[in-house]
Amino acid sequence: MAIEGTTEVREKRIRLGMVGGGSGAFIGAVHRMAARLDDHFELVAGALSSTPEKAKASGAELGLDPTRSYSDFKEMAIREAKLKNGIEAVAIVTPNHVHYEAAKEFLKRGIHVICDKPLTSTLSDARKLKKLADESDALFVLTHNYTGYPMVRQARSMVANGDIGAVRLVQMEYPQDWLTENIEQSGQKQAAWRTDPSKSGAGGSTGDIGTHAYNLGAFVSGLELEELAADLDSFVKGRALDDNAHVMMRFKERDGQRAKGMLWCSQVAPGHENGLMVRVYGTKGGLEWTQKDPNYLWYTPFGEPKRLITRAGAGSGPSAARVSRIPSGHPEGYLEGFANIYTEAARAIYARRVGKAVDPAVLYPTIDDGMKGMVFVDACVQSSKRNGAWVKV
Repeated sequence: MAIEGTTEVREKRIRLGMVGGGSGAFIGAVHRMAARLDDHFELVAGALSSTPEKAKASGAELGLDPTRSYSDFKEMAIREAKLKNGIEAVAIVTPNHVHYEAAKEFLKRGIHVICDKPLTSTLSDARKLKKLADESDALFVLTHNYTGYPMVRQARSMVANGDIGAVRLVQMEYPQDWLTENIEQSGQKQAAWRTDPSKSGAGGSTGDIGTHAYNLGAFVSGLELEELAADLDSFVKGRALDDNAHVMMRFKERDGQRAKGMLWCSQVAPGHENGLMVRVYGTKGGLEWTQKDPNYLWYTPFGEPKRLITRAGAGSGPSAARVSRIPSGHPEGYLEGFANIYTEAARAIYARRVGKAVDPAVLYPTIDDGMKGMVFVDACVQSSKRNGAWVKV
């Protein structure tokens, strides 16, 4: 993918480090593939595990220089900041409770941070991290990867252009079924930390996938949440965090409308593997996008037949085109959407390298999007504790 105006630095890949993501880690491998897909990053250092032995073994497996395979992230931040060719950016792909401490070490040394979501495990840590990010010269990128899908960008553009009129309703869903049984007790690594409040935070399904659904609805609609009422459940006996949530939302007034929203996230819904969906309805029409068919966007002008807009096809605009790689009819999906976030981050880093302003077209989730997600989770937990009372955010 060509990057306009950056020919002089395009051949020099961004030196990337990684915290977490060692052997057997799903999301670490995803980040590495996403970072390399458009050939803008080169992984040169890592603190890949919380145990020194596994960290070294994981580094060797990925072909890292043994002197740049570290036992902990603080040592990595200190040493890499002193190297002439030290890392320019770091990807943080650990469980949630490590995000704040790791990001802090790199931000205060001017190293750009690309962090998995949610932002942190607690709202207090999120606030401290935002202060650090705001004061740092380094960029902070949050990998809400679904905002990188071309047809999500298309939907956002259509809402902003007024194609569906003033927004009235936003429907968000993210059901899964993988935690229908108590698999965390069997030693399943992903389930164990995601259901542990000390590692995941106060939200279970709300923090893990509810934040994705909420971020997607806000990204497409452009609306700001004002208050919510939530009903959280832990259906599996003995589970400490929620595995299902129903959330009603009231958004701030815009265009003479005070839109309403509904969000359902669940990890105990048999038959749903990864059912992320967003629907936005306005005074002139509606839009619908589902992650299982990511190259399609349904658009229904009021009183007219539904129209199917396809990625890179007729009706697809420039906002989708700038994050598409291949002709219409060839499916792009999860990894490509993830890679789009990394490539947008690369565009911003390239601009910083040469002291230029970042192109306004560059779009990626920021520390502020992370804060909104943390506030959302906290409000859901507080509302549910008060029997679904409305909570201001």
